[in-house]
Amino acid sequence: MELFENPEALPPPLRGGVIAVGNFDGVHPGHAQLIRTAIDRARATGKPAGVLTFEPHPKAVFKPDAAPFRLTPWPVKRRLLAELGLDFTVRLTFDRGFASRTAEEFIDGTLVGQIGVSHVVVGHDFCFGRGRAGTGETLIAAGVSKGFGVTRVAAVKGTEGETYSSSRIRHLIAEGDVRAAARLLGRPFEIEAVVESGDRLGRELGFPTANLRLGETLHPAFGIYAAQALIDGRWRDAVVSLGVRPTVADRGVLVEVHIFDFSGDLYQKPLRVRLIDYLRSEAKFPDLDSLKRQIAEDCRVARTRLALAAAS
Repeated sequence: MELFENPEALPPPLRGGVIAVGNFDGVHPGHAQLIRTAIDRARATGKPAGVLTFEPHPKAVFKPDAAPFRLTPWPVKRRLLAELGLDFTVRLTFDRGFASRTAEEFIDGTLVGQIGVSHVVVGHDFCFGRGRAGTGETLIAAGVSKGFGVTRVAAVKGTEGETYSSSRIRHLIAEGDVRAAARLLGRPFEIEAVVESGDRLGRELGFPTANLRLGETLHPAFGIYAAQALIDGRWRDAVVSLGVRPTVADRGVLVEVHIFDFSGDLYQKPLRVRLIDYLRSEAKFPDLDSLKRQIAEDCRVARTRLALAAAS
C-alpha cells in the first residue's frame, strides 16, 4: 500500500480510483466492510482502490485538552489499513484551516481536482465540510453533476446485533470490558509503543516487565489484565499492570508487561501488547512482600484465563 500526504502527488495510474473516505479510528469490522466495498468495486471496474483519511483526528484539533481517546494512533491505523489490501492511502492533514473548507470546496478541490475519483464510498452517517454541512446526499448530488458514483454503506452489526461503533468500543475499554470490546473491534484491543527503561522494581521482585507509555492511545480502566505480547512474530502470554502503581512511586500512567517464560532484552524496541481479559482493579499494598504475593497470584489467574480464551 502506497501512502500519500499530498493528493496532488498521486501518479496517473492511481488517479480515477474508488475511494473510501473516513476517519476509521479503530478500523473495526464496520470500517473494514466499508473499505472492502470500495476494493470490490475497484477490482470489478479495473480501478485502483484507496482510502482518504484524516490526521490528526478532528477531536484532537477542536478539543486539544481532551483525554487520550485514540483506538488506533496513526502507525497502528496505517498497518491495519494496509492489511485490508488497499492500493494506496491518502492522509490529509486536518487542522482548523482544513475544517473551514466548505463541502463543495472539498468535493471540487480534493475529490475531483486532486484525486479524480471515479467512485466514493462512505458510511451511512458520513458528514464533512464546514459545520459538517455535507452529507451523503450532498455527495450523491455532486456525483451526478461531476461524473462520479457514490455508495453509502449501511451500519454493520455484529453477531449479537450490536452496531460496530468506535464510540461504543471506547466506552467498553474505558470500563475494562476488553472482551466485549474485542467482539466489536474484531480483534483484541492493542497497545503499541517503544519499551522504555524503568526502575527495575519488577526484576527485583522476580517479575521483570517491559514498560510502555500510552501516548495518545485511549486509557483502559486501570488494573491488571491477562494479555499477550508479540515477540519475534509469536504472541506470548503475559500479564499487564496498567495504571499509576499506587504501592510504589508514581511515574504517571504506565503499562507494565510481564511476559511469561521470557528473558530477552526489549529496551528501546517497539512492542505490541493485546489485552485479553480484565482480572482486577488497581490496589495499594502495605509492603513489597504483599505486592509480590499478589503479582504471583495475578500471574496464575492470567495463565488460567489465557488458556480458557485459547480453548474457546
